[in-house]
Amino acid sequence: MNTSYFSKSSKNPNAVSIARSSPVWYTGQEYKKLAPSYNLLMKYKNDGDQEYYIKKYNEEVLDKLNPSEVFKELGSEAILLCWEGPKKFCHRHLVANWFENKLGIKLQEI
Repeated sequence: MNTSYFSKSSKNPNAVSIARSSPVWYTGQEYKKLAPSYNLLMKYKNDGDQEYYIKKYNEEVLDKLNPSEVFKELGSEAILLCWEGPKKFCHRHLVANWFENKLGIKLQEI
């Protein structure tokens, strides 16, 4: 499993959007269970508070999911996509850390 962003990897057959919304031109798979809530996303866009976002994303999304089940549902070949470029703060990096911490699986950014 890897991570990436729409403009780089959306055409890959293993691409899976974990974004709240995908680009209109994106025709790949989506996995909404890992998407941030609308309210959390809007708050972050307005104030940029990364600490709050991390805390709430963990509480609202990751803490409610079983990482083994999510990994199985996505498949080991999945490329988790969202909007931000590789060096920008993004929830896909939180998901990657979650898989590493919970399952010992290290996801690479492609």
